[in-house]
Amino acid sequence: MTKSPLPEWAPHEAVWIGFPSDPDLWLGDLKQAEREVAAFAEAVHAGGKGERVRLVAANEGAAKAARQLAPFAEVIVEPFGDIWLRDTGPIVAGSGAERRAQGFGFNGWGGKYDLDGDQDIGERLARQAQLPFAKADWVLEGGAIDHDGTGAVVTTEQCLLNPNRNSLTRTEIEERLRRDLGFDRIIWLGSGLLNDHTDGHVDNLARFLAPGVVGVPDPDSDDPNGAAFEDARTRLRAAGLEVVPLPSLGRVTGEDGDVIPASYMNFYIGNAAVVVPQYGAANDAAAVTALQAVFPDRVAIGMRADHILTGGGSFHCISQQVPE
Repeated sequence: MTKSPLPEWAPHEAVWIGFPSDPDLWLGDLKQAEREVAAFAEAVHAGGKGERVRLVAANEGAAKAARQLAPFAEVIVEPFGDIWLRDTGPIVAGSGAERRAQGFGFNGWGGKYDLDGDQDIGERLARQAQLPFAKADWVLEGGAIDHDGTGAVVTTEQCLLNPNRNSLTRTEIEERLRRDLGFDRIIWLGSGLLNDHTDGHVDNLARFLAPGVVGVPDPDSDDPNGAAFEDARTRLRAAGLEVVPLPSLGRVTGEDGDVIPASYMNFYIGNAAVVVPQYGAANDAAAVTALQAVFPDRVAIGMRADHILTGGGSFHCISQQVPE
């Protein structure tokens, strides 16, 4: 029987973090994004009290910048399209000698961004870490699922049932989640955040905080994602899960006035710290305070992620943990 992955709050040996590497993708945000990623890595490393950090750079030029900004980190040079290793990296299941790296097909979030190196970066990282690797015969991104270590997993219909990923039914998707990752209880949520190019990744919408406990933002009346959050709460409670309200980032718009899918829910749970993205919004401090209460054995740290967000995600999106 396939064992499900450990939850994110279980002890980590290390974490892979993607380092911004392509000036043509990041343009004027490149240097600021490098600094935000390095600061995130430093918070996770926690002066050696956290976990080992493996910064993944796509080329030697980016690796040089990574070494300068994060001398505490191991810098790995492996070609990739972009830094979203939560989606392109392997999901490491098991612990100790039973660890294994599970890969999946990747098609650029439904054909939106087809970048060289993203299709096999997961296998290359697994081989370098000397982890047994297997690749499943269907498309799945790590940000599309969140789990609690008991066999329960949450995901969204918008993403996993999207025909731009797989031509599979709900039942067939559930069978593959059981077969490849050992999940025996799949909780389906509806849609993710407005204008999310990932087609509704759950790690911006709802996150497990403990076994059977899920955090969901509590929006105000102006929140463009209020209906999605309410629907998520309703479905989670109907499934018998406890729902903890967390602060919502609210309405964030770009220069063109379009809503940006930014979320405090894209936090990362490390060994020593819970790192929460911050955007200079009214609820920034409240989000950190709320997550500190949830994880009293760790230090909740708020860190700016404005420039990482220009690439389409935040701290959880660029990281993939390796359990002890």
